[in-house]
Amino acid sequence: MQLGFPFLLALVSLLGPDAGALVTLSPEPSPTSVVQSDFTSSFISGSRSGSNWRTRSGSGSVTQSFSNFTGSKDDRGTCQCSVTLPDTTFPVDRVERLEYSMHILSEKFQKELSKVKEYVHLINIYEKKFVNLTLRVEIMEQDSISYTELDFELIKIEVKEMEKLIIQLKDGFSGSSVIVDQLEVEIRNMTLLVEKLETLDKNNVLAIRREILALKNKLKECEASKNENGPVAPPVPAPGTCAHGGVVNISRPFVVQLNWRGFSYKYGAWGRDYSPENPDNGLYWVAPLNTDARILEYYQLHNTMDDLLLYRYAKQSRLVYGQGSGTAVYKNNMYVNWYNTGNIAKINLTTNTISVTQNLPNAAYNNRFSYANVGWQDIDFAIDESGLWVIYSTEASTGNIVISKLNDTTLLVLNTWHTKQYKPSVSNAFMVCGVLYATRTLNTRMEEIFYYYDTNTGKEGRLDIIMRKMQETVQSINYHPFDQKLYVYNDGYLLNYDLIFKQEPH
Repeated sequence: MQLGFPFLLALVSLLGPDAGALVTLSPEPSPTSVVQSDFTSSFISGSRSGSNWRTRSGSGSVTQSFSNFTGSKDDRGTCQCSVTLPDTTFPVDRVERLEYSMHILSEKFQKELSKVKEYVHLINIYEKKFVNLTLRVEIMEQDSISYTELDFELIKIEVKEMEKLIIQLKDGFSGSSVIVDQLEVEIRNMTLLVEKLETLDKNNVLAIRREILALKNKLKECEASKNENGPVAPPVPAPGTCAHGGVVNISRPFVVQLNWRGFSYKYGAWGRDYSPENPDNGLYWVAPLNTDARILEYYQLHNTMDDLLLYRYAKQSRLVYGQGSGTAVYKNNMYVNWYNTGNIAKINLTTNTISVTQNLPNAAYNNRFSYANVGWQDIDFAIDESGLWVIYSTEASTGNIVISKLNDTTLLVLNTWHTKQYKPSVSNAFMVCGVLYATRTLNTRMEEIFYYYDTNTGKEGRLDIIMRKMQETVQSINYHPFDQKLYVYNDGYLLNYDLIFKQEPH
């Protein structure tokens, strides 16, 4: 191509300092190759290695080098030269490296972003837990309710979980971590507060429990020394058997925990499923009533006592609806008084479906003859070594307790016994080896097992066994034949007691 020399200078100037490496000027002689001496001396100094020219702008200067070339003047005196510009190579490899670097950076960014999102989600979860813990600790500070070692241990476990999360966040966080540091300080303060509360245990429950344990150990030592020199005592009856002379005493209450629905759910029942085929493998169940103290709607099942203590449930189910706290569980079936009727129902715990319903003949219901201080428990189920029982009253019995043995499959009545004990004067009742035991309230901290009726002999009589309690009202009592324990629902708290039997000498 034919270019004017001023255009050439402008082109070389625009290409900048690297033009010498990108552009080569090669001679392309014109037909009239006449070179004037002033042109040659002003713009060209010949050598094979290239020639330099310089252009000035103000105080700056640019030096460019290019190959020798020849030029000429046209008829009008304009300088002309032939310039051949080679194709410029595009830096593809550099662009590919750039794209790869951008891809790696993008992946790293997405990974870090996902971590941040995960941490934000975890922080939100533990923030809610932290608020819940704060409320629970405030209640424990202000309330006069007895708190056991378990209550403190559960809170300590939750605090430790949050401490672990904070450590993970600090390890994974780069940059500012002011919020994380603040959370760590608050969690440490919470740990110290729980430990302080534990030491201030207002009702000395922990101290009493330790004293009881120490006394039990001393009693065992005394018993062992006595047995060395005295006659051999009769053995404790085997679990699930009736090789004894009946209940003669009861242990102090062991406080398991507050029910899973909270302080407001003061009415309900709890216990352990009993099956003669698998006596030691029963699920634990907890069934608080709604706050109206009447409707049974939700219950939870727990595989083990440890799961129950940690509020880990195997199943939570809904009924529509049971009534009252007279619930019992036998052979993986729950037995309830159906809402607003005199009917009884059997519910399969595996499927949470009603297997059978039956009318309990002549049974009073809807608070006609409920227990003292406990509403809606006109019909109360009980389990013992021989199976399923129901405790109730009728108009014909004038409110006195009626005991019926049930077929646990069909719910039909197999046999019935009438007692002389007025049901509304009784606070609760349970069955052991075919014997009904009834309780009454002495004061806000004591019940008394005061009455029994033996269905094996038809005899009834009086007892005076003191049964201590943690709260004022006992809502339900369930006996487990293998454990030989009473499971008591006491104003929302789950208690259990060991029964002590009269030993029959061999």
